[in-house]
Amino acid sequence: MATKFHASQSVVIAVPKQPIPIQHYLRQPQRLVSALADNSRIKQMSEDIFRLKMRPLTFMSLSIQPTVDMRVWADSQGTIYLRSLGCEILGFEYVNQRFALNLKGYLSPEQTSSGTTLEGRADLEVQIDLPMPFSLTPKPILETTGNGLLKSVLLTIKQRLQHHLLADYLHWVSQTYTQGIEDDSSELTILNFE
Repeated sequence: MATKFHASQSVVIAVPKQPIPIQHYLRQPQRLVSALADNSRIKQMSEDIFRLKMRPLTFMSLSIQPTVDMRVWADSQGTIYLRSLGCEILGFEYVNQRFALNLKGYLSPEQTSSGTTLEGRADLEVQIDLPMPFSLTPKPILETTGNGLLKSVLLTIKQRLQHHLLADYLHWVSQTYTQGIEDDSSELTILNFE
């Protein structure tokens, strides 16, 4: 019996004012991916495709660990888009052949009267043909459990984004800005000696 689960999560993050606007930072999608998960669980496959090994998920005593291939890219305004390309369940061939995951999301810088905010949304959908005895469970119970699990996955992603993305942005600004000042001062020194 094929069952679909879905969850959505929105996020609004206030961005502290910095000398380099966050739009420049967001043009490096790999930084967003690093904010979403530990580097040990991410493998960059190409410029904009990443393989993410998710933490194990337990659904009604069935434990699975999806590995998701995602495309992450930015447009010229600094909006980052994320789309899943494929998914594999390692070590559980029955479920792997009957499992489909669709993840899509975006994160966009928005100017407001009080400054810049990052606004985003993620939608996660899973379709699975559950093995016995899970397929005997009443559909409303399956859907409530599955939707709740997906919502907790998206909530974890949101919390990581809120904590790690801004911290990485502030670190990036301080490194970039300091490097820019050092580069400018060395040019001035050269000019003064001529």
